Amino acid sequence: MMNLGNLLTERRNPYTLDIDKVSSLEMCLLINEEDKRAAVAVRNVLPQIASAIDEIANRLANGGRLFYIGAGTSGRLGILDAVECPPTYSSDPEMVQGIIAGGYPAIFKAQEGAEDSLTLAQEDLKAKNLTEKDCVVGIAASGRTPYVIGGLEYANKVRALTVAISCSSNTLISAKAKIAIEALTGPEAITGSTRMKAGTAQKMILNMISTCVMIKLGKVYSNLMVDVKASNEKLKERACRIVMEAADCTKEQAQEALQKTGGKAKPAILMILLDCDYEKAQSLLAESKGFIAKALVKATR
Repeated sequence: MMNLGNLLTERRNPYTLDIDKVSSLEMCLLINEEDKRAAVAVRNVLPQIASAIDEIANRLANGGRLFYIGAGTSGRLGILDAVECPPTYSSDPEMVQGIIAGGYPAIFKAQEGAEDSLTLAQEDLKAKNLTEKDCVVGIAASGRTPYVIGGLEYANKVRALTVAISCSSNTLISAKAKIAIEALTGPEAITGSTRMKAGTAQKMILNMISTCVMIKLGKVYSNLMVDVKASNEKLKERACRIVMEAADCTKEQAQEALQKTGGKAKPAILMILLDCDYEKAQSLLAESKGFIAKALVKATR
């Protein structure tokens, strides 16, 4: 039997001992105070997060992929972050992927025992044809989930980049990763319920990783998601607003340019700013590896 008592995430929280005796508002206040600690814990590991971002961005820029692996809440958070990348940044669905212990059914219902396997993640990553060009980010609040440990060990064997995200000190997954991110969120409001502030901290870290990597891949201009995939009415409207903001133009001008680009905001912005056609805008973007700012500089030389 493993000793959970040694884990920071499993200790009893001294600030919430009477949470079952107070009003609903007081319960919320206690939980909110604990949530604040999650943000501080993330702030304390920003240098490690930044290192992971730089290495992941470099590999993805050279054809690599990013895999999040985890069990339970951690696995679901990885999937949540991964599936939001294509609509937000028009990234290939293969570029960022989430893998959870127990597979698809585990997204909706706990698959007991799957997280205890040291070999299951290896099989899952083998099925994805993991290579040295890829990145594997192992997520586990406790830092000792066998599924994640096994996945990181296999990733190391194939020389993929390995990153570990946990909420305890000197964890087993940290020892298996090139970059260890340990956000020490402390004991949960409800003892051991790591879906709470540990999960919040993990979500914040994953948001930073995917967002900053996409910025480094040229999918953001200023603070605008210029690679948004206009796949529904809301996103079409968002693409239009993005073009209006970036090109300082009217809605009619933005809509006309987007019609010519098939809904792609990037070339639409360049077409308006440079008064050029779609082919020229696409050529400038290709020469600039997708960066609008670099394309504008090239066009004015």
